[in-house]
Amino acid sequence: MITTLHIKNIGIIEDLSIDFQKGLNVLTGETGAGKTLIMDSLSILSGERFSKEMIRKGENFSYVEACFYEPKSEQAIDGNIIVSREVYPSGRNLCKINGRMVTVAELKQFMSQIIEIHGQNDNQILFHQPSHIKYLDNFIGEEIKTIKDEYNNFYYEYLQIKEELKNNYGDDKERERRLDLLKYQLNEIKQANLKVEEEEELESKRKIFHNSEKLAENLKLADIAIGENTIDSLSTAIRALEKIEDINEKYSEIGNNLKNTYYELQEISRDISEQVEEIDFDEDERNFVEERLDYIYSLKRKYGNNISEILEYKEQICAEIDRIEHLEEYNQKLKKKKNKLKEKMNNIASKIHEIRIKASKELEEQIHSELEDLEMKNAYIHIKIEYKENEFFKNGKDIVTFYIITNKGEDEKELAKIASGGEISRIMLAIKKVLADTDSVPVLIFDEIDTGISGNAANRVAQKLSAISKSHQVLCISHLPNIAAMSDAHYFISKKVNGDRTNTQIQLLSEEETIKEIARISAGEINEIALKYAYDLRNKKAS
Repeated sequence: MITTLHIKNIGIIEDLSIDFQKGLNVLTGETGAGKTLIMDSLSILSGERFSKEMIRKGENFSYVEACFYEPKSEQAIDGNIIVSREVYPSGRNLCKINGRMVTVAELKQFMSQIIEIHGQNDNQILFHQPSHIKYLDNFIGEEIKTIKDEYNNFYYEYLQIKEELKNNYGDDKERERRLDLLKYQLNEIKQANLKVEEEEELESKRKIFHNSEKLAENLKLADIAIGENTIDSLSTAIRALEKIEDINEKYSEIGNNLKNTYYELQEISRDISEQVEEIDFDEDERNFVEERLDYIYSLKRKYGNNISEILEYKEQICAEIDRIEHLEEYNQKLKKKKNKLKEKMNNIASKIHEIRIKASKELEEQIHSELEDLEMKNAYIHIKIEYKENEFFKNGKDIVTFYIITNKGEDEKELAKIASGGEISRIMLAIKKVLADTDSVPVLIFDEIDTGISGNAANRVAQKLSAISKSHQVLCISHLPNIAAMSDAHYFISKKVNGDRTNTQIQLLSEEETIKEIARISAGEINEIALKYAYDLRNKKAS
């Protein structure tokens, strides 16, 4: 249930907080005071479209926040869920569920489990044909739930097999095209005869080729410097030290160290000489390196970021080719399993269809009884159940559609095509009354559903709303004293001018104030006759 609703900067509402109660919450008040804006705010919070014209003049955002007490919800923290939506003129939205940011679509999906809004032009859920099967199945209850669970186990396995067959190149042409492509790719990679470190070696050679003149010049300088100067000088120094090594052993030690350096330098000199010789390369070799690297880069663009990845992809290709070439046998097994699942689903769907046919008659009768009670004695609901022989759906093989005949001699038509606002309200209430105990949405909102009805029909509407409020929290905007008299909590909406701005105000009425408000909306003024009528209506609720 909604415990608190906070609205900021919507229309003439500047900043408004409302604490709602259990049962039937009725909102009455002055015309244009902001009653419908409160319902619009709940619609905005439910993820519906928002018009920037709704933002209060002079403000740059609108904000709606509500606290729900839903202890059974997985989203609840200590039984509470806080949902908010902040909207800007640019169209930017900031939606949150318990402080976690969500998209508008996620908000709408979540709120559809908590709130249903019904008004003169806002009965999409009730009139949305795909939801009709849910209404019928909720009415049937456990009898169909168990068998539907069994069906669903097979149905989801059936969908997985269908998807796998689709991904297994179920189409022969597609399979052959894929096989040809894979074999071409495999052949191209095989012909390349790639080696893991080949690219690094080729890059190193190309770098040498590109810097050959610089390398040759400096290597020759180094070779000359070591060979002509340093080695000869070291040799002279070693001979000199040999002549004095018998005088002191430290000269012998220095001489030995110098000999080691001499031998190392000779080795370095030979390495440099070899490097000088290698600088003289063949132009054909240079061309080969460039062409080989271009070829490797071409393969990298197609098959991987480096040679290791290309070789890994080659293994994947081999595995997929093997899988495709042996796929027919596997696909046949899948198709056989799929056919067995279809047979099982057909049997269960047939039983589900029979249960629905039987239950639909009972539901039709109960709704008709409620419609009679709402002064629509000639109205009949027809629940059409179409069995789709060659199709499977999540809920079986049935398409369920609610049709209605409102007057004798007329053709039946879909609920969505009913024109009369009064008829819409009463049909909706009749269905909701029958389904109240099985309807899982905890909060029902009715925006001026009493339009076009009066007299005994108004009494009946009030009674139905009161009955529904026993299992749901109901919020209702009304102009009828009959409905106001049935309230468990009555709110009076008014507007007040402060300076040059108009603001909406709300007041939870006491029992005495409720009687006076019922009198006001019944007679247009508060007098003894109107007060007596209000007391009588209120006493009927108590009884």
